[in-house]
Amino acid sequence: MDFVFDADQELLRQTLADFAARELAPFYLERDTDEDLPREVVRKLGELGLCAPMAEARYGGQGLDYVSLGIAHEEIARGDFNAAYVLLLSALVGAIISAHGNERQKQMMLPPICRGEHVVALAVTEPGGGSDAAHVKLSGRRDGDSYVLDGEKTSISFASWADTALVMARTGSYEAGARGVSTFYVDLHAPGVTRSRFKDLGSRAIGRGQLFFDSVRVPSDALIGQEGAGFVEVMQGFDFSRALIGLMCIGAAQQSLDETCKYVRERNAFGGPLARFEGVSFPLAEAAVKLRAARLLCYEALWLKDQGRPHGWVAAGAKWWAPELAAQVLHQCLLLHGHLGFSLDLPHQQRLRDVIGLEIGDGTAQIMKLLVAREIIGQVARGY
Repeated sequence: MDFVFDADQELLRQTLADFAARELAPFYLERDTDEDLPREVVRKLGELGLCAPMAEARYGGQGLDYVSLGIAHEEIARGDFNAAYVLLLSALVGAIISAHGNERQKQMMLPPICRGEHVVALAVTEPGGGSDAAHVKLSGRRDGDSYVLDGEKTSISFASWADTALVMARTGSYEAGARGVSTFYVDLHAPGVTRSRFKDLGSRAIGRGQLFFDSVRVPSDALIGQEGAGFVEVMQGFDFSRALIGLMCIGAAQQSLDETCKYVRERNAFGGPLARFEGVSFPLAEAAVKLRAARLLCYEALWLKDQGRPHGWVAAGAKWWAPELAAQVLHQCLLLHGHLGFSLDLPHQQRLRDVIGLEIGDGTAQIMKLLVAREIIGQVARGY
């Protein structure tokens, strides 16, 4: 059992830590506005090989392992939590196309994603059915050599500015549930697509919002995989992406923890540094241990993915615990900075607001606990 990164992974970590500190962190606070993340950031991430890096080299990827992908999410999120969304969505969409797309689709769709030229979204959630992805209502009606999409998606990251999206649409009957759902790769600049942007508490630079499809015609070769298999294709991608989300949240919390440790060493009160008081040092000690444990859970899920071993409930546990824990740690860091922490001049409040979004998005804690419970109870029933 090995608990350290290999030489290549450690080099990647150091390289991205330097990049995040130099290129991302200085601008994190000023991007807390209802404006899209600059395209230049996406292009730089593409130049670093961080967009859909698991894709094969012939399609523009790096053939990166999943543990290394986790390292990238953690380090980028330390500098700018919202920049890590670019990695997350490109990884998820890239993995689905790589696994289920045909050769022509992979040659056409993956290179622009890998280069950071196309910002990609995943359009699953609909009004009234956030966690019930098996019963999407947006219709995909076959019409000759095309499909016509009609309906609405909501709470979509990058809705305001994405170029393309994987869209889950109902091509079968509603009663068929998951078996009636297909996945299409859609140009969001196509006629009939309109958008709206939400005014959010956090992660404002990602442009979460709604996508409306009004008789949007897409060619039949935009269908990814088999008709009716879209739900399974997307849910398989969520297995590993849940661990990446956990590492994004841990990266943000760890950055605030490091900054807070430095602050309490330097801040003097009652005749000495704040760090000498147990009421200050004990919460930081607890945060460090809990973050380390959650980090190991995330990397275990990704290691299992690399080994081709079952990892679903481990990743679900990471998605439930890491955002919740990160929010608690960030709250504590804010408090330990006193009146300074309550100002908008320090990043703890922004990281806290940003992280809270992932306590909701991509599966709530309740849904993740349900997945864990089903698996561990099933293991007992199977005699494992």
